[in-house]
Amino acid sequence: MSLVIRTTTPDAWIAEIFSAKSALSGRVIRRNRAWVDREVGRARFVAEVRQRGFHLLETADQLIVVCHSGPIHMHF
Repeated sequence: MSLVIRTTTPDAWIAEIFSAKSALSGRVIRRNRAWVDREVGRARFVAEVRQRGFHLLETADQLIVVCHSGPIHMHF
């Protein structure tokens, strides 16, 4: 098992994720669930997504943030 060393603070990580071009342009960002848990914790991540009015989807080991507050329609 390898040791993971954090190189940023949780606040810096959140700022980096939500200032990415995809987030700023209303597209999608995707992160591995375990990575989110390790870097900032699930509760903090969910709170940050909710605070911005975005949508959060989870599939397999991925968390997908739809970076806009408009409606979401699942077609199948």
